[in-house]
Amino acid sequence: MSDNISDKDKKDWQTFVLSNDKLPNKDFKPQKQNTLKVKSIDLHGYTLEQANNAIEEFILKAYDEKVSKLIVVTGKGIHSDIEKDPYVSKDLSILKYSVPEFINNNQNLMRVINDIKDATIEDGGSGAFYIFLKKNKSIG
Repeated sequence: MSDNISDKDKKDWQTFVLSNDKLPNKDFKPQKQNTLKVKSIDLHGYTLEQANNAIEEFILKAYDEKVSKLIVVTGKGIHSDIEKDPYVSKDLSILKYSVPEFINNNQNLMRVINDIKDATIEDGGSGAFYIFLKKNKSIG
């Protein structure tokens, strides 16, 4: 059977085998990258009331924009003015604990939130946390 192959075909085959070119894989389908849409907010310098209002607006807007992950930076409270108030514990930073508590007690926010987790050191460590939002299935 090899006698029926022309010299040109043999030469073309030899050229192909020795080249670095590859045949495209017709069955290969590139994986759709499952990247999270991420937004962040930094609450440094906010009063408790300003922070609660800002975080509520931020979470609901992010949900409408179909964002998956939020990074909320509250800070650790080491530079706040709490030492000027004798009625506030110096060990308790205001926003670090109060903002997550506000979120957990707000049913309107909790209906769009899947999970709340501590942030990794790259995103602020103990001075930040993540909010993972549910999928917004609204059309538009």
